[in-house]
Amino acid sequence: MTVDKKLWRNREERKEWARRLQSEDRGLEVVHPHAAGIDVGNSAHYVAVRPERDPQPVRRFECFTADLRRLADWLRSCGVKTVAMQSTGVYWIPLYEIWKNVGLRCIWSMRGTPGICRGARAMCRRASGC
Repeated sequence: MTVDKKLWRNREERKEWARRLQSEDRGLEVVHPHAAGIDVGNSAHYVAVRPERDPQPVRRFECFTADLRRLADWLRSCGVKTVAMQSTGVYWIPLYEIWKNVGLRCIWSMRGTPGICRGARAMCRRASGC
């Protein structure tokens, strides 16, 4: 993988990019204001909420049941109603089981695993109408 060196020509441009990333208006339309994103892994899950919802908007959670319940409680305390989940394996299943019990809606993204993706979508449609 190569990085386009023209992107970071000088220090002033880096500062400008950092300023844009930190600004309130990033130029993107918010589609789901009560949403969170999660990267599902086999040993840990990384979860992000909108910065104004929590002083620490990105957190790491282990995969044990108590941690998954803590994750769900944190999402509810942040006012999250929808979770966009990226997973390439079966590690999403325990999360989904806990989320459906607390009323969180899921959005799936499982690129690269069409068999799992079809099964997950079907399971999600049957269980919660995603």
